[in-house]
Amino acid sequence: MNQLELEATIAERDVLRYTPAGVPIVSAILMHSSQQEEAGVARLVEFEIPAFAAGEISGRFGSAELGASYRFTGFLAKKNRNSKALVFHIIDFQAA
Repeated sequence: MNQLELEATIAERDVLRYTPAGVPIVSAILMHSSQQEEAGVARLVEFEIPAFAAGEISGRFGSAELGASYRFTGFLAKKNRNSKALVFHIIDFQAA
């Protein structure tokens, strides 16, 4: 199963664009920070992850407030066929 749920803020976001097939898409950088427990020790976890929203959700994502906290759901996939880098594909999101 490839399913990711992440609470993050939208740190950067590009303008709405269209793929050659005409699908609307918005790319962004999400920033996450949380306290996690690992082997009985508290650990601060902070990272940025590239993400994008495609299709109907792209309009709502494109107008979401920058810097606000949201709970995102989606999946991870390669940036492109020849890349090893991962991108978070946003399926849905709501205010956290």
